[in-house]
Amino acid sequence: MEFVNKTKINKFILLGLSQNPQIQVILFQIFLLCYMSTLLGNLLLMVAVRMDSRLHHSMYFFLVNLSFLDICYTSIIVPKMLVNIAVSSKNISFAGCLLQVYFYLLMGETECILLAFMAYDRYVAICKPLHYNMIMNPVLCFRMISVSWVTGCIISSIDIYFMSHLRFCGPTTIDHFFCEAPSLLQLSCSDISVNNIVTMVGSSILLVVPVCLILFSYMHIFLVLVKIRSRRFKAFSTCVSHLIVVIIFYGTATSMYMRPRYSATNVTDKMVSVFYTVVTPMLNPVIYSLRNKDVGRALRRMKKWMAVQ
Repeated sequence: MEFVNKTKINKFILLGLSQNPQIQVILFQIFLLCYMSTLLGNLLLMVAVRMDSRLHHSMYFFLVNLSFLDICYTSIIVPKMLVNIAVSSKNISFAGCLLQVYFYLLMGETECILLAFMAYDRYVAICKPLHYNMIMNPVLCFRMISVSWVTGCIISSIDIYFMSHLRFCGPTTIDHFFCEAPSLLQLSCSDISVNNIVTMVGSSILLVVPVCLILFSYMHIFLVLVKIRSRRFKAFSTCVSHLIVVIIFYGTATSMYMRPRYSATNVTDKMVSVFYTVVTPMLNPVIYSLRNKDVGRALRRMKKWMAVQ
């Protein structure tokens, strides 16, 4: 991907979460632990589903893709942040900054759509159990995943296209720990009204539409669960896992990207960004493992298998 740099600026400076050296050491340890936990948790979940043939159906197919997205999502941001702390260099090139924006938007936007499709999967499983295997067949699941990636790629490409044609005259300091779009737009000396409109339209498509689909799915699920008694707890448990992830991810993303105008980045904004870029990818495998007995059993079987090798 080639970006057009219409400015003399060839790098930016990321201020990070703190300028205090002692706090930076603590932050390095915390984020390194979070990153390793994210990699380990999501990889274990992916391997457990792969090794257990009883989990080879659509729900866990989507879950594996969610884990893969979470690994990619956090890997775009956290390693660079750790390097900046470790070597005391906060520089990032102009092209590197735009690439970071592009890929984290791509992964985040793809996850927005994937979470909506996961809600639809739960709707079919609970509301139409006799037709579940026929409706949620491998072809449809593959198409859903493809739609998620293609839509995320298109919208993120539009965002980065308009952003790459902005002029940056200085300052070059980004008051954030990564190149987040709102923070980068604040540094432009061009008119960013078009960028704000594009971002708001894209955010509306990727946040409002999926949320409506999720609400529609869970409204029908709730009505069905009220009427049935058998296996209600198991159905409710799998739904709760997904709802927790949805609330955390959509809640934090909405607070950042559904604003009429971007205000100056502050400590609260940074904490919100930490939550959906670092904390959520780390928590997802934990949430699904604790609330889903099938995943828990698969992980225990994998542990036993590794113990005898």
